[in-house]
Amino acid sequence: MNMQTKPPRTAAEQALLDSYARMAGQLPGDAKVTLARDRLLSAITDTGLPTRRIESWHYTDLRNLLRTVPGKPAGGAKPVDALVSGAVVWPVVQGEAAMPAAPEGVELAPFMDLLVSGEAAPALTARGSDDLIGQLNGAFVSDGYSFSVAADKTIGEIIELQSVQAGGQAHNRFIAEFGARAKATVIERHLGDAAEAGLSSSISALDLGEGAEVTWVILQGHGAKDQHLGQISARLGAGATLKLHVINAGGKLVRQEVHVDVAGEGAHFDLRCVNLLAGDSQTDVTLTLGHGVPNSTSSEIVRNVVLDRARGVFQGQIKVAKQAQKTDAKMACNTLLLSDEGEFAAKPELEIFADDVVCGHGATVIDIDRNHLFYLMARGVTEKTARALLVNGFVDELIDELGNEELVETLKALIEQWLVDHG
Repeated sequence: MNMQTKPPRTAAEQALLDSYARMAGQLPGDAKVTLARDRLLSAITDTGLPTRRIESWHYTDLRNLLRTVPGKPAGGAKPVDALVSGAVVWPVVQGEAAMPAAPEGVELAPFMDLLVSGEAAPALTARGSDDLIGQLNGAFVSDGYSFSVAADKTIGEIIELQSVQAGGQAHNRFIAEFGARAKATVIERHLGDAAEAGLSSSISALDLGEGAEVTWVILQGHGAKDQHLGQISARLGAGATLKLHVINAGGKLVRQEVHVDVAGEGAHFDLRCVNLLAGDSQTDVTLTLGHGVPNSTSSEIVRNVVLDRARGVFQGQIKVAKQAQKTDAKMACNTLLLSDEGEFAAKPELEIFADDVVCGHGATVIDIDRNHLFYLMARGVTEKTARALLVNGFVDELIDELGNEELVETLKALIEQWLVDHG
């Protein structure tokens, strides 16, 4: 009888085990939380890091890509100024949250409090056997924030969840609940140190009540040596609207998962994603979107700029249940490939069981239009500036949809600076 032998542990897998052993007794949590952590770590060690054989990780072979796991933090991480003036900053520095003030109508608590009390134990689970991010974050999470916005409350200030890391490991979690008809804008900002290698994981879980309107911006700006694994999940109640903007502009190895459950009639979900890829980095954005009720809508647009030897992937799966008649769901992935050595893979999927729907998807890969380039250069614009202008035009329209003028201008300036640095 043939017996399958388990492959030997990689250096990264062993380093994760060693890290957990060193942190034993230091990670916050009662007995229930500790048991949940142990189970999640066992799930990783039993199966190992995901490989190409796991369908959801087919384009990001983590067993080969995650070569090393840093140990203790290098230190020196500090909060930075808010992205937008007047924003309320809730910092998490090297995996440790502060206790900042909250706007009126918002209840706020450090996630560590939920770990210590044991309330967090039910949330320390994985979405399935292929949920490496859920397993890793659940085993190592140390802090973050849990907050709720009262029903009928409009939060005038932007809330900035600021995760700052200077090497080592940091594992955060953000839990957000928005009451019926609540309105808020949240920036989830991840920053790393370009000099020190870091490994971070971050999970955000959103629950939108009936008629809630939420804009959530994920801005990932890790250092060139960092490895970042992010996951956001959201449940939308009846008539709720979630506008999710994701901007990836850093990191050596990045995976950002988006999981959305459109659970209420009349709900709407938007995804606008900009991936700026350079060097020899790899960035993976994976989306699963479920329409489970009639009369709901969604729209996803992903724009990618690829330079040098960078590699990227977008996996987008939309599932429309049999009872979800009158669903309107559209998805597009457009890539500007500016290097012969760069790569981008797009895998859009539709799984439709209803028969009265309007659904579609598309993907394109293009280079800069030489006629457009010539037009600008013929009017005295240098080639480098002309290329930057055309790239900006490719991504700017997604940023414009945010509406907030200062936020739009700030994000455009960040993108322009990235192009200067990598152009």
